[in-house]
Amino acid sequence: MIKKNWKWIVGLLLVILFFSYNDVSIISMILLIGAVLLIWGLFGFRKKTKDKTALPNLSDKLATHYSENGMTPSEISFFRETMNQTKNEIEQLEKNMYETAKLKAIDLRHEPVKAAKGLFKELVKEPTRLHDASQFLYTHLPNLVDLTNKYIEINEHEIKNKQTYQKLEESTQIIDQLASLVAKDYQDFVSEDLEDIDVEISVAKQSLKRDNKDVPEE
Repeated sequence: MIKKNWKWIVGLLLVILFFSYNDVSIISMILLIGAVLLIWGLFGFRKKTKDKTALPNLSDKLATHYSENGMTPSEISFFRETMNQTKNEIEQLEKNMYETAKLKAIDLRHEPVKAAKGLFKELVKEPTRLHDASQFLYTHLPNLVDLTNKYIEINEHEIKNKQTYQKLEESTQIIDQLASLVAKDYQDFVSEDLEDIDVEISVAKQSLKRDNKDVPEE
C-alpha cells in the first residue's frame, strides 16, 4: 500500500515542510493536512471499474487463427466487436436465468445459456460462418436478454395486480419460445458436424463389413 501511494506521502511531507518554513499556525496546518487526507480518502483509494464492453486485446493465437481463415483486418474487427457484444449478452442471460424459479425452470427445459455458450465457441472456431448464426446473434439472443431483463424488473414490483400477473405469464411463454429457438440455433449450426459423423460411420461400417468378408473361415 505504501509503495502504491508514495507520491501522496511525499506530497504531504512537502506541504508540512512548506508551512513549517512559512511560519503558519499549527491549527491551519492541521486543517490543511486533514483536508488533504479527506480528499485522499475519497479519491485516492477508488479502483477504476473494468469496462465490460471494452474490446479485449487480440491474442497472437487468435490473430493467426483468423488470418488462416482468410479474414481481412476489417472482417476480424467486425467479428470481434460482434462476439464481444454477444459475450456480454450471454453473461447477462446467464445471470437473468437464475433470478426467478420460472426462469430457472425454462433454463432447465431448453438450456439456452448452455446452447448460447456452445454456439459462441463454435463461432470462434469457424469465424467465417458468422452469417449462419445471424438469427441467434441479432434476434433471438438479444430479444431473450431484453425480455428477461424486463420480466425480472416487473416481477420485483412490490404490488402486483391482475394485469401484472397476466403480463408476467405472457412474458414467460415468449421467453420459453425464445429459449427454445436459441437451443435450435445451436443444433442447426452444428448439424453439419452430425452429418459428417454420419458419413464417417457409414464408411466405417462398409469397411468393417468388407473386412469381415475377407476373414478366412477356420
